[in-house]
Amino acid sequence: MPVAPAATPQNAVRDVLRLCCTEAVALGELLQRFGLHLVLTAPAELIPGSYWGDSEAGLRGQRLYARPDTPVHSVLHEASHFICMTPERRAQLDRDAGGDDDEESAVCYLQVLLAGELPAVGQARLMDDMDAWGYSFRLGSTRAWFEADAGDARQWLQRCGIVTPAGRLTGSARA
Repeated sequence: MPVAPAATPQNAVRDVLRLCCTEAVALGELLQRFGLHLVLTAPAELIPGSYWGDSEAGLRGQRLYARPDTPVHSVLHEASHFICMTPERRAQLDRDAGGDDDEESAVCYLQVLLAGELPAVGQARLMDDMDAWGYSFRLGSTRAWFEADAGDARQWLQRCGIVTPAGRLTGSARA
């Protein structure tokens, strides 16, 4: 089961992929498929709805806020929270996505799947960035967890209609 990143933006590794180094338009289009709108803020501006602060992505309603220096893994993680939460929680969403341990596992799995939809990111790079940032999995690395220990997360996503039995994205958020 994944654990929230131990690192804070002040002491975390700084060489993860940032939004400014990828295709924000492609990312915005991907998120739009799930009813989520990417809102870019100015470089020095505080990010609305950010749970962790600093450069971390923020959620408010159907908007995901990010700056050019926001880590892509943060954008995909927060987007995955939005996609995985119930419509009732989505309607009240402001900063804290909530959810239980099973949902958090599904969120981590989903962010890897979403990265695979972005050619400028890819699953391998995202998993490396998750490890660098401080995500923690019982098998040691994000890749080991994803490939050998995430069946429960995949099943959770399937039960919620987010992925098909083959593990492909449906393009729908949890109903």
